[in-house]
Amino acid sequence: MTGIGTAVVGYGRAGRAFHAYLVRLTPGLRLHGIVSGDPAKRARIPDEQGCRAYASLDEALADDAVRLVILATPHDTHAPLAIRAMDAGRHVVTDKVMCLDLAECDAMIAAACRNRVLLSVFQNRRFDGDFLTVRRLIADGALGEVKWVEMAWQGFGPSRGWRNEAARGGGKLYDLGAHLIDQACLFFPQAIEHVYARLHHDFRPETDIPSEALLVIAFRGGGTAVVDCSSLAALPKPRFYIHGRRATFRKFGVDPQEAAMMAGDIDAAREDPAAFGVLRDDAGERAVPTLPGRWRDYYENVAAALDGRAPLAVTPESVRRQIAVLDAARRSAETGRTATVDG
Repeated sequence: MTGIGTAVVGYGRAGRAFHAYLVRLTPGLRLHGIVSGDPAKRARIPDEQGCRAYASLDEALADDAVRLVILATPHDTHAPLAIRAMDAGRHVVTDKVMCLDLAECDAMIAAACRNRVLLSVFQNRRFDGDFLTVRRLIADGALGEVKWVEMAWQGFGPSRGWRNEAARGGGKLYDLGAHLIDQACLFFPQAIEHVYARLHHDFRPETDIPSEALLVIAFRGGGTAVVDCSSLAALPKPRFYIHGRRATFRKFGVDPQEAAMMAGDIDAAREDPAAFGVLRDDAGERAVPTLPGRWRDYYENVAAALDGRAPLAVTPESVRRQIAVLDAARRSAETGRTATVDG
């Protein structure tokens, strides 16, 4: 069998339907095994995935055929598990969010450097069609100079399981919010001047995760990104609302790849033209067809980077800005004041 032997740690929804699924589609990678601490799940893995089943990360690391470890585990486990795997000489991909704070982030990057292994983060939303469309509009000058970007991702009701525990990195801010902050940092590569965050906790006493999280990120040169994550929004805001000196772009809805993947065929993802974004400029208003997204690009790039055929698309250093913003947001919410970004 050819391909880089890959082990996915975790057999929940992310491990099963996202990572294992995408690895099986990726030339150059081979799904060699899956780790699950649940005996019932572990018993199903060989038949469902056609690979080995491990009871622990240590068991997977004892298998010399495993060269790449993918962490589809709770957010608070990413740093210790990633460092353990890298110290064992394995390459690592973590699901997002990469980790819970900058200290963990820097420890992970240091482990990758000292062991000379690859470390990346599954920022699959860099490969969403709507995000790629906005970047194209900016690059082509259709919006003119852009200084104001608003992004929202909202739902109705608290998360479940470990995602309902703030100490484990639960809640939308460290989940979908991590994607929006990552996208904001790509829109504005300039230095970050400060962050202001307002968090609501309307789910207490049942849970301590935020019900609402609003971040305002100020970039040097006047750029502003507003990130709005809510678990109390029965009617969602636009996914993107962007002002340029030449035009405004508004887009509702989310990339269709997840729904297509859950139905068994990510390549069948197509966006309904009714969901296309709208651009308004001096010439009037027009629909903007959404560019096709392709999450498969993420793991294809990881395989190419491991083989020395391409630079890594999602580096841990690029994700570090996202973690720094989350740290600043936490301090801002605690004090009610703006917070500077470390690093």
